[in-house]
Amino acid sequence: MTQRQRKLLGTIALILLIAVYAVLAVGVAIVLQVQNASKLAELIYYVVAGLLWVLPAGLLISWMQKPDN
Repeated sequence: MTQRQRKLLGTIALILLIAVYAVLAVGVAIVLQVQNASKLAELIYYVVAGLLWVLPAGLLISWMQKPDN
């Protein structure tokens, strides 16, 4: 697979990852009733949930940047 193909597939996968992750993060917040917790707990949840997607996205981006053989 060429780098160009990896970038195309990776871009599509990244968009899907972020969309699905956002829905899951909100769903978990609703199930855990984060909105009823203290403001500090709510802030901590959304900071952690807001940054957690960076790990798989970083792996995906490093795969996309892999040079051709």
